[in-house]
Amino acid sequence: MLGMANNKTKYDGFDDHQLVRLYRKDGDEIAFKTLLDRHQTKIYSYIYSMVGNPEVANDIFQETFTKVITKMDDTYNEQGKWIAWVMRIAHNATIDYLRKQKRFVDVNAQGDPDYDFYDRLPDNSITDAQESIEMDESKKSLMKHINELPPEQREVVMLRHYYEMSFKEIAELTDVSINTALGRMRYALINLRKMFEKENGDEIKLSERR
Repeated sequence: MLGMANNKTKYDGFDDHQLVRLYRKDGDEIAFKTLLDRHQTKIYSYIYSMVGNPEVANDIFQETFTKVITKMDDTYNEQGKWIAWVMRIAHNATIDYLRKQKRFVDVNAQGDPDYDFYDRLPDNSITDAQESIEMDESKKSLMKHINELPPEQREVVMLRHYYEMSFKEIAELTDVSINTALGRMRYALINLRKMFEKENGDEIKLSERR
């Protein structure tokens, strides 16, 4: 990853918007490094959670920030959050890689009779099921099963649970409708539940053999 050091700078008290303006207006490298130090772990962790390979994740991270540096003067709109803009670039670079590897299959839940119902639910109504899974299983087991999900389902779980993004933010980041984001979470929870049921069944069978 680019510059992992988290040294204190004179801009630590500045918000992202102020730092971006300093970099864009004056080419202030310290302002940009402060932005990078503030957010790089979150961005890298997201990429790594999707590709599962540190070398590939580092390459995509480098590609992301090359694009960030070259596009900040042209495509970034200061009315929006800088980190959301960067995460969209990271998302697009990651999905491009996964598609080239033929590992990303878009799950479209349109036509599901329950779909509109899920669209009307508040955010916490879906995460309740996820939280109950976490309470019943260890974090290690949960992460193991999350990593076994299809990439588009794993992505929404990571963004929702670990980065605490709303479904609206997830939909905007991944360039899908809120319906699709909710549907991916729904199918992820269904799949996780099946994985845990199978795991518990296997443990019972193993104990019976002893």
